[in-house]
Amino acid sequence: MKLQSILTILLSLTFGAAFSQAESPGSRYISAKFEKYYNNGQFDSIFATFSEQTKTALPLDKTKAFLTNLKSNYGNIIKRTFLEYQSSFAVYKTAFDKGVILLNISADKDSTINGLYAKPYVPDTLPVLPRNITAMHLPFKGEWTVFWGGDTKELNYHVAVKFQKNAFDIVINNQEGKSFKTNGKTNEDYYAFGQPIIAPCDGEVVLAVDGVKDNVPGELNPMFVSGNTVLLKTKNKEYVFFAHFKQHSIKVKQGDVIKQGQLIGLCGNSGNSSEPHLHFHLQNVENTNQATGVKCYFEKLNVNGVVKTDYSPIKGDKISETR
Repeated sequence: MKLQSILTILLSLTFGAAFSQAESPGSRYISAKFEKYYNNGQFDSIFATFSEQTKTALPLDKTKAFLTNLKSNYGNIIKRTFLEYQSSFAVYKTAFDKGVILLNISADKDSTINGLYAKPYVPDTLPVLPRNITAMHLPFKGEWTVFWGGDTKELNYHVAVKFQKNAFDIVINNQEGKSFKTNGKTNEDYYAFGQPIIAPCDGEVVLAVDGVKDNVPGELNPMFVSGNTVLLKTKNKEYVFFAHFKQHSIKVKQGDVIKQGQLIGLCGNSGNSSEPHLHFHLQNVENTNQATGVKCYFEKLNVNGVVKTDYSPIKGDKISETR
């Protein structure tokens, strides 16, 4: 199970203004109790430290399920290091038997827990990439339509997920705006299904996943979210992520060094996908648990009939390559 799924925020109740950046006695006291009870498996005792509002928002069964899942995947707490306050939450870099996360605990004046959540620990040394450095071409031929793309949640639902916040979902539509020919009940009925997906730049293949079955349109496969996947690394250490390829269509393997325009595979409907389409995004590091999405600008393309350079498409754009 992925870290993001395990450590989904369970509760975020913020009270009052930010504290100073020295750990308060109250935070020190309640976090030590949490660690002791957690390591001893005393989840009822942790629940007893919750404020009444917290108990209502996070009932005992959900508390136990979260803590059991956390312990199963990460083991016991070995060491906690206080980092800072973010609003009323004391943030601890917390080393477990099997990994490191950020544990966030908010305590009220009565030393009861009124906020608790955990999230992945991302080292400060990770590269910051506001946009791509490498020149990017479109990863397909012909005209496609951007279904999701842009910087706001109205334009792009991906913005809520850190590693794919600048992602594109791209389909092929006909003149009536439909992505399928007849009734859309089979993958073959979709214009995008089986279309070639090509490398938008030179790069090294660092991940290639093939063999995931294509979905029946309208059905999803959340167990293998990205389905058949390829991840490229550019010479500038940007990571180019492609998802939902057609089963058994990927033409590259890990370790291959490929050129811009080279065939990678065929567009499919594998993974958490409701219809054949291409998911495409850039990220700053290889590990998706630590990655941040990078905004992608294409060197030169035709957008709704107008040639644009150094452009990042948005929802509704009809885009094609131009030389």
